[in-house]
Amino acid sequence: MSALMSFARGIDRITTFIGRAVAWLVLVVVLVSAGNAVIRKIFDISSNAWLELQWYLFGAIFMLAAAWTLQRNEHIRVDIVSSLLSKRTRDWIDFLGHLVILLPFVTLMVYLLWPYVLHSYEINEYSPNAGGLIVWPAKALLLAGFALLFLQAISELIKRAAVLFAGYPDETPAGAGHAEAAELATLAPDEQQGGTPTPTGANGAPDSEAPRR
Repeated sequence: MSALMSFARGIDRITTFIGRAVAWLVLVVVLVSAGNAVIRKIFDISSNAWLELQWYLFGAIFMLAAAWTLQRNEHIRVDIVSSLLSKRTRDWIDFLGHLVILLPFVTLMVYLLWPYVLHSYEINEYSPNAGGLIVWPAKALLLAGFALLFLQAISELIKRAAVLFAGYPDETPAGAGHAEAAELATLAPDEQQGGTPTPTGANGAPDSEAPRR
């Protein structure tokens, strides 16, 4: 299991490096979008290439950062339900979800996308729009994104199995939204609504002698 955990941590390092690098593309997208808008308004000049570049960069951010999102535990889930479950139950849901749903899905996508991207590369496919960009790199982003997600799914499956079956400590980061939901679930109803907690006596009953505001 230690060898598998080392393998999983190696995948996590690769995923984190790519995710942090791709995050800088958000700034590039903003600059390209703003520059394109300014040039179009001031000089009445526009280009399909710049518009398509924005789409390609957005696709790169979405696809290449998906694995990092999974590794950071920031993916979408029903927090109001998840926070009510025990830690072990959540671990089993994650383990089975990765094994039965995520891994088969990303495997299928990689299998289907490989010939799709290869064909586009072989014919040197270009955008049908006037002045548009070459297309196959954008399609390759789909394949790269699902390949990274496949590797990260393997890592998550290993880590969840280590927690469930080998007694390893859970190294999964607590996503911001999930942490807030779990904390909220531990509060009393009046505290969840932002009110002042009801004063209680030693036995937990309301304390009629407590000071009133």
